[in-house]
Amino acid sequence: MHVESSSLIWGLAGLLPLLVYVVLVFRGVEVLTATVLGVVLGALLSHQTLLSFGQALASAMGSFLAMVGLIIMLGRGLGEVLAATGVSHTIVHRIIHGIGIDSQKKALLGIMTACLVMVGLLGTMAGGNAIIAPIVVPIAAAVGLSRSTVAVIFQAVGEEALILGPFTPPVITLLGLTKLGYGEMLLYVSGPVALITFSATWFMVQRIQRRTQATEAYRLPEDLERFEPTPASRRATTVFTLCFLAAAIWGIVFHAPTSFVIVIMLGLSFVTGLTGGLSLDEVLRLIVQGMAGNVGLFLLFLLLDPFIGFVEKAGGFAALGTLLKPGMEIGGRSAIVVTGGFLGAFGISGATVATLKLLNEMFMPLLSRYGVSMLAWSVALVVATRVNNFVFPGANMVSSLGFAGSEDMRSMLKNGWVVAACQLSYLTCYALFFA
Repeated sequence: MHVESSSLIWGLAGLLPLLVYVVLVFRGVEVLTATVLGVVLGALLSHQTLLSFGQALASAMGSFLAMVGLIIMLGRGLGEVLAATGVSHTIVHRIIHGIGIDSQKKALLGIMTACLVMVGLLGTMAGGNAIIAPIVVPIAAAVGLSRSTVAVIFQAVGEEALILGPFTPPVITLLGLTKLGYGEMLLYVSGPVALITFSATWFMVQRIQRRTQATEAYRLPEDLERFEPTPASRRATTVFTLCFLAAAIWGIVFHAPTSFVIVIMLGLSFVTGLTGGLSLDEVLRLIVQGMAGNVGLFLLFLLLDPFIGFVEKAGGFAALGTLLKPGMEIGGRSAIVVTGGFLGAFGISGATVATLKLLNEMFMPLLSRYGVSMLAWSVALVVATRVNNFVFPGANMVSSLGFAGSEDMRSMLKNGWVVAACQLSYLTCYALFFA
C-alpha cells in the first residue's frame, strides 16, 4: 500500500508542468511562454536527455497538432487574399443589405448572420470581426443599437461560429480527435450548443439594449466611409463562394481527412486571388504575409505535442486517472463526461486547440475503460472550450469590445455567465441520458 501511495504521489508530480501552465496562463502570461516553461519542466520530470528532447521536437513536426498549426497559418493567408480582393467585405455587404434593415431586430439578425458567416469562413474571431466591424457599426448606429449590444453579439456569435465552420481550427481538431464525421458533429454536437447560445444571447441582448441604448449610443462622424462592392470583388466573391461550397460538400460526402483542408486553403487562395485581379506573385506574397502573422501559434502547437508526451511519460495522466477512479466508478460514464466538461470550462485555459488536446489526453484512459460515447465526449469538449471564453474576460471578449468601441465589460460577463449556465446545464443533461 505504501509503495502504491508513493507511486501515486510521484505520478501526480508529473502533472506539475500542466499545473504551472494553467497558473501562468491565468496570471496573464503569454500562452507560448507558459508552454515553453511547461515543456522544459516536463522534460526534466520525465528525465529527457538533450538527444531525446531533440527527437521529441523532430517527431512533433509530423504530429496532428503541427498540421493544425499549418492549417491555421494557411487560413490566415486566405484571409489576407479575401481582404485584398474585397471578397470578405462583399460577403458582409450582401448579408447586411440583403436583409433590408429597417429595425433594431433586423439589424441584430443581420449582424449576427454576418459575424457567423465571416468568423466561420476565416476561422478566427479577431479576423472576422475586424472585417465586419467597419460595415456593421454604421448600420447599428443608424437603428440605435448600443455599443454594448454589438460587442455582445460579436463575441457570442463569433465563439459559436468557430465550432460550426467546416475548416475552423476547433472543428478540425475535434473531428481529428474523436473521428466523428462533420455532419454528425454538426447535427448532434456543435449545432445544439450553438442554438442554445444564440437563443440565450438573443434574450440577453434585448435586455442589454434596453439598459444601454441611452448611455452607450454610437456617435459616428457623418463622412464615415461605406464599402461598395466593385465588379471585380463581386466576381471573386461568386467564384470563392462556389468553390468553398463545392469543397465543403466534397469533403463531407467523401469523409476527407484533415490534410484535405491544406489543399483547400491553398486552392481557394489562388483561385480567389487570380479571379479578383491579383497576380500570382501578389497572391503568394499575401499568403506568406498572412502565415507570418501566425508563426507564434504554429510554434505553440509544435511544442504542445512533446509537452503532452512528457506529462504522460512522467505518469501524470495515469495518476490522475487513478485518483479520479473512485468518483468515476460511482458516477460512471456520465460523471466522466461532466467532469471533463467542467474541468475544461474552469480549470484549463489557453488556446482552444491546446485545451481540446489536453483534455482528450487526460481522459482517454477513462473514456476507453468505461466505453464513453464519442458524441457525449465531443459535447463535453465543445462546451468546455466555449464556456471558458464566456466566463473569463479573455482575448476574444476584449477584442469584441474593441471592435464594437465599447468598454462595458459588465454586459459581456452577464451574457457570458447566462450562456455558460445554459451550456453546462445542457452538458449535464446530455451526459445523464446519452453518455
